[in-house]
Amino acid sequence: GRPVFEAHKEFLFDSTEQMMRNELRSIPDGTYVGESYAYYDGKIPNSKYKIKVTIDVKDGTAKFDYTGTDPQTGGFMNGTYTSSASGTLLTLLQMLNPDIPHNAGLVRPVDIIIPEGTLLNAAYPAATTYGNHLCPNNADAIMRALGPVIPERVTAEWGELLCSLTTGNDTRTEKEGDAFVDICFMGLKGGSGGIYGTDGYDHIGMIDASGGVLDQDYEIFEQATPHLVLKHEYLLDSAGPGRWRGGVGVETMFEFHGKGIKVVTFGDGDVEPSRGSQGGMEGGLNFIKLKYPDGPEWRTLTTKDLVHNVPDGTIYWQHASGGGGWGDPKQRPVEKVLRDVRNEVVSIEAARRDYGVVIDPATWTVDEAETAKLRE
Repeated sequence: GRPVFEAHKEFLFDSTEQMMRNELRSIPDGTYVGESYAYYDGKIPNSKYKIKVTIDVKDGTAKFDYTGTDPQTGGFMNGTYTSSASGTLLTLLQMLNPDIPHNAGLVRPVDIIIPEGTLLNAAYPAATTYGNHLCPNNADAIMRALGPVIPERVTAEWGELLCSLTTGNDTRTEKEGDAFVDICFMGLKGGSGGIYGTDGYDHIGMIDASGGVLDQDYEIFEQATPHLVLKHEYLLDSAGPGRWRGGVGVETMFEFHGKGIKVVTFGDGDVEPSRGSQGGMEGGLNFIKLKYPDGPEWRTLTTKDLVHNVPDGTIYWQHASGGGGWGDPKQRPVEKVLRDVRNEVVSIEAARRDYGVVIDPATWTVDEAETAKLRE
């Protein structure tokens, strides 16, 4: 009956708590500080906001204190306590035993302090539409704090999210003017950071979803919207070089069709690239650009933009950055560098410059003597 059920439930919570405490004890006791930044609040050009976290680890407990984080913004780039605390837990769990059950016992040894009125816990009536999208910046601060302490369990930084939403009227339909709306999932998925023992994931969702974002099917995309896909492929040299490289980002290009088209952008990653770890190198930067049919110039959108009346025939172009690399790139096995070059995710020039691997472009073979010199 109910008493037996409650007893089993409490046993599950208690055992989960013990598992969590044991995992936290594997992190050396101490106080660790990390800082990261979120850029442009949608109102003040070139604005920059600090996220600061102080992590106290002691005898199987962890306290995350965000005192020192900048005040909330006057725009929509603010978080709530729930979104920010969830992002904190999610980032921490990626560093711990994945077999720990997710229940109430898991959170008992963890304390999260986020002062009200700050970027990550805005006070009413601040706009908080962007709250979930501050989680990647929050994750960067946590990884910068704990990376030096448990380096083999912390990834290099992931490529930041930059996304777009498009609305308009589809003029292909029998009832001309039917509305469409689309979030460009295929364009937003960059690369995750490398980690000890493995490369980052290529073309993956954002860290606040643990990468779990589905891509779009090209044919369905072209059926659901009046747009035409021109290019969607891995972005050359977007992955941060490392002994274990970052995940590869993507390049997306399509042509808008229809009437009354609006483009909204939201995200980050156009100022500061994803950092590498333990000698690994940084990934690239994000951008979204438009080229109107009556002009040769590309218009670079801001990361929080709203563009009205985009004309039919406009070209949309996006780069989603790769993740940072982990470890010295010159320790990466030569055969893996050669494979990446053959797969067109690393250029011959980058192989030489970053990895110290010299490849003959005529034969696609490694010059072992020159490679040995560069890797001395």
